[in-house]
Amino acid sequence: QVQLVESGGGLVQTGGSLRLSCVASGRTSGRTFSSYPMGWFRHTSGKGREFTARISGDDSSTSYADSVKGRFTISRDNAKNTLYLQMNNLKPQDTAVYYCAAREAPFSSSYYGNYDYWGQGTQVTVSS
Repeated sequence: QVQLVESGGGLVQTGGSLRLSCVASGRTSGRTFSSYPMGWFRHTSGKGREFTARISGDDSSTSYADSVKGRFTISRDNAKNTLYLQMNNLKPQDTAVYYCAAREAPFSSSYYGNYDYWGQGTQVTVSS
């Protein structure tokens, strides 16, 4: 089992920045944090759960939703078992609960149904 805990959400004005963190603990037997592809998703009542960004286990590959490309950066520090999402130039439409997720399979995915472990979420609110 992998446990994920997000932090870093909050209230920010349009154009501001936030950095979300997701700390992982526990693991499936024999595996390290670097073997888990990870993703960030966000949830709103209007759109449901939406892909935001994903990253490979070895940090060699990243992908972003078009809506956040050029503004958000996903990264990971495998030595600290931590995933990050740097969010710049925030817009009101970025307001959502943000979740990190980990996948048992070796490749990252943009589909939330392919992830096995989820954090509890952290609220991001962007005021206009």
